[in-house]
Amino acid sequence: MSTLPSRPSRSENKDHLVFRRANSTDVDAIVALVNSAYRGESSRAGWTTEADILGGQRTDAEEISRLVAEDGSAILLCLRGGETIGSVHVERVDAATAYLGMLVIRPVLQGRGLGRCLMDEAERFVRAEWSVRRMQMQVITLRHELIAYYGRRGYLPTGETKPFPATDPRFGLPGVEGLMFEVLEKPLD
Repeated sequence: MSTLPSRPSRSENKDHLVFRRANSTDVDAIVALVNSAYRGESSRAGWTTEADILGGQRTDAEEISRLVAEDGSAILLCLRGGETIGSVHVERVDAATAYLGMLVIRPVLQGRGLGRCLMDEAERFVRAEWSVRRMQMQVITLRHELIAYYGRRGYLPTGETKPFPATDPRFGLPGVEGLMFEVLEKPLD
């Protein structure tokens, strides 16, 4: 008879997490975390992998440095025991809207409610810092399980789609034809 490893409850997860805004000294760790969660064999340890539809890297130090330094942009870190286990990028779109992207939890820690805690922190941050009333995100249309996950958290399709930037290898090398993004939105009021 096999037993599943015990997993902390959602409240235990949140009680032991620390969130902070990333700075320039965090860039290399963020790049490594994001690429490990989205691409390659390491990403297959979690359920958010894009390895079957995209090859190459997800981001690089140049992009992360820009996102950390730019006004109206922030990368928030999720730490447990002093170790970075997750990150998310938020960006102010306009007076009422923020964008959420690059949400990652270390693949071996996914499925424990940590992503939900990091999303909650991102939503709290954009309301407090920028007084926005809604959050948007883009998800590859083929990622039905991810769209459903975000839907359970209040992010609903807007009906808008955008083409995948197939000519920019920084976002990955498409392994399938016709990749598109679906725009999702959640009211924060």
